[in-house]
Amino acid sequence: TTAPAVESATEPATVTEPTATVVEQATEAPTEAPTEEAATETPASDTPVVAAVANTKLNLNTVTANELTSTIPGFSSRMVREFQEYRPYISIQQFRREIGKYVDDATVAGYEQYVYVPVDVNESDAATLQQLPGVDDAIAAELIAGRPYDSNEAFLAQLAQLVTADDVAAAAGYLQAQ
Repeated sequence: TTAPAVESATEPATVTEPTATVVEQATEAPTEAPTEEAATETPASDTPVVAAVANTKLNLNTVTANELTSTIPGFSSRMVREFQEYRPYISIQQFRREIGKYVDDATVAGYEQYVYVPVDVNESDAATLQQLPGVDDAIAAELIAGRPYDSNEAFLAQLAQLVTADDVAAAAGYLQAQ
């Protein structure tokens, strides 16, 4: 079954897939980024327990045309083509650069409220890491300095030392499967 995601004033409600454990999320490519609805299942491991959360942001590498037009207010079919033309996105900077050819910076920033580029814990640049809740320039630099990470769980364990537990739970949904 699917459950409605948490609604906010700036984001329309979306229907998401059932939540999964962090271990399941690490082995499956997420299609959307997190909200605050936590799952009850947690992984059984020595790493910190992190509850998975439902996602409302759309993964730029897997989002469908229908998801884009039904989620982003006033989104045109032309922009759907532009979004999909540059796949796969490997950084948020790439997204900004490519889509910035067609719309102004404010519009690109508006799109970022609805979409994300999956984070590769060992390769993503600082700007892409800053899509993760609670991550700023300094934390991104610290995460980069801690590379390489053996797994997404190892990355999340390091992140847990730097941001809140809620931010870590939300961040799990942004990670690219390894």
